[in-house]
Amino acid sequence: MPLPSGPVGLVAVPDATDRWRIDPVGDMLVPGIVFASRRLLEHAVEDEALRQVANVATLPGIVDASFAMPDVHSGYGFPIGGVAATDVGAGGVVSPGGVGFDISCGVRLLASPLSAGELKPKLVELMDALDAGTPRGLGPGGVWHLPDRVALDGVLREGVRAALKAGLGTEADLERCEDRGVIAGADPLQVSERARARGIGQVGSLGSGNHFLEVQEVEEIFDPVCADAFGLSGSQVCVMIHSGSRGLGHQICSDHVRVMIDAMRRYHIAVPDLQLACAPVTSVEGEAYLSAMAAAANYGRANRQALTAATRRAFRATVGTGDLALVYDVSHNLAKLERHTVGGEPRLLCVHRKGATRALPPGHRDLPEDLRAVGQPVLVPGSMGTASYVLVGDDPGGAFSSACHGAGRTMSRHAALREVHGGALRRELESSGIAVRARSDRGLAEEAPLAYKDVDEVVMTCERAGLARRVARLRPLGVVKG
Repeated sequence: MPLPSGPVGLVAVPDATDRWRIDPVGDMLVPGIVFASRRLLEHAVEDEALRQVANVATLPGIVDASFAMPDVHSGYGFPIGGVAATDVGAGGVVSPGGVGFDISCGVRLLASPLSAGELKPKLVELMDALDAGTPRGLGPGGVWHLPDRVALDGVLREGVRAALKAGLGTEADLERCEDRGVIAGADPLQVSERARARGIGQVGSLGSGNHFLEVQEVEEIFDPVCADAFGLSGSQVCVMIHSGSRGLGHQICSDHVRVMIDAMRRYHIAVPDLQLACAPVTSVEGEAYLSAMAAAANYGRANRQALTAATRRAFRATVGTGDLALVYDVSHNLAKLERHTVGGEPRLLCVHRKGATRALPPGHRDLPEDLRAVGQPVLVPGSMGTASYVLVGDDPGGAFSSACHGAGRTMSRHAALREVHGGALRRELESSGIAVRARSDRGLAEEAPLAYKDVDEVVMTCERAGLARRVARLRPLGVVKG
């Protein structure tokens, strides 16, 4: 029986804070669980996000629940802010829609030795240098010029390690990168020639849309012990970089969605929305997608590493130091094979996180040794001109150790353009002390703060729900936008 076409019903989960349940109906195999305050829930109900949460709950092999983070909003098939895990040994599937088009889109945070007061006299000069040295926009252009397809294959296989071999960082960067900068199992042969052509000229570039490079000040510390472990202190200047796998990742998603739509007939899989096209993890199609996805993830991490090298050069040239330590780099669009306990037994799961990040608790074996005692940094950018946060994975956490990835949209880009004039927004940001470097007023308007949820509310909801705790709040000093 298919899902009903009316509104999706929500009930509060007893004895839980900011947690709501969508009871299984029709073909749903598990319930939906939505982490949201009452304020945030209004936005989720207004679009198709809750319907998509219910749709995801029909995927073969799904376990526990179809989860939605506090920043949830509608996306391609899966909601953005969606988390779902399937049991590999029980016919569980992998769905490209559960990762999205910008594979391994993620955030990294760099910490400088400077205070905001020390930077202030040089801020304009620094922002001009970052503006000039940060390729962005839809087309080709990156700070790392790969000579040929052989070099591109190296990036697809080795991720950040390939960037280090090219002189774009240090071994210390690897230690503070999720998966030490590379996902195993990447196979460049599963990446189409069209995807390669789109990606070869874009390594070390921001892209457009909500991607950015932002200079920030640590405005408030909530957990001094974690902040010290992360290398953060009050009034410190940091840089947050948000980018992904560019045209290469987008093409990989498009290619493999088409393959899986055809494959579902052979595996007798039916889904309520073709954007949820999927195949068993252990199938030829499933393994091919995961190998191509891993290649795109490695590309995305190398991309952010190359942007880091360019940022360090800009700092060195303008403020006299390029000593920017990597606090952490985490992806928020991935499907990963992980072991979790389900029904009291350890199971190998394919965990889809789309617009959601890992939030590993203290003691987890996958954490760098120097962070194991405190937990994983969780990086949550706000909307343009508003605060961003550093959180830390909580114990025991929830949703397979996952947390939000940002503020989350409440308004489409087209709707934002109808409400906001980019020039006026630029002047408003500049008058509030934020140095803006953007290619177009249109791009600014599309990313206006009013198009996003309140990041403070999103973060507090994560904390109240036990997904992750606040460590530090960062306010913007200057932003480079596509």
